[in-house]
Amino acid sequence: MAVATTQATLNSTQTIGFASVIKTAKTRFARYRLYRRTFNELSALSNRELADLGLHRSAIRRVSLQAAQEYTAR
Repeated sequence: MAVATTQATLNSTQTIGFASVIKTAKTRFARYRLYRRTFNELSALSNRELADLGLHRSAIRRVSLQAAQEYTAR
């Protein structure tokens, strides 16, 4: 009786591509977490506290996005 076995190996380019996808996903998730954390912390401040920082409530989203973008620039 003959038995044939087949082993599939990942091509090195597929492995590199998959690692790149995982790295990108991790980076995007970390950026999103930083955005949400910054947004939530600034939203919790009163208008007076925001004014002391030189911010208006309408600038919270912009500042949060900027913080997240600077995180990925590092």
